[in-house]
Amino acid sequence: MRKILFGVIITLVVLFTFKYCGEAQEHKIVLQESSTLIQEQINNVGKLVVTEGHFSEVFNYKNSKEIFGAYFTSDKKALVVVNAKVTIAYDLSKIEFKVDKLNKTLTILSVPQEEINISPDLEYYDIQSDFFNPFEAQDYNDIKETVKASLIKKLEASDLKKNAKNRLISELSKFYILTNSLGWTLQYNETSISKVDELHRIKL
Repeated sequence: MRKILFGVIITLVVLFTFKYCGEAQEHKIVLQESSTLIQEQINNVGKLVVTEGHFSEVFNYKNSKEIFGAYFTSDKKALVVVNAKVTIAYDLSKIEFKVDKLNKTLTILSVPQEEINISPDLEYYDIQSDFFNPFEAQDYNDIKETVKASLIKKLEASDLKKNAKNRLISELSKFYILTNSLGWTLQYNETSISKVDELHRIKL
């Protein structure tokens, strides 16, 4: 009787061990698959997000040069028509992140700064100058710098940066949707993201 009871106990122990090991192995496989899926999704999102805008303005350039002190001045001027394309881009391939398999957490450590590119097309009209104060290469450089500074002010006053950030948030929300569907937690630095709307409130 004791031998039979001992055999039953041994059999139960062996069955329990196999079942436990099987469940542990299955959990490990699922965890590994989830980690791989998250990694693939990050690679898929790793692209350049671009927002584009167009600005136009008319710019009057004038430069005066004193000849023989203040008794005589020589002026040069030009009318400049500016048409510019401005783009704001985020290179998402530069996102820094950490995958914590043990705690099932994806942490976004940093997001790259926006890349602003201004491409002005300048057309010059009514250029006036004289022998004492001719148009030179430096004048064209000064005009370009002045135009660029003016365009940056227009950019700051527009909704272009806001639209670019909204597009960035739209891409980052894919991380939340994925981690949430897998039962993982998404964090930005030390802040846990429990819903998509919270991405709009964090400082990127």
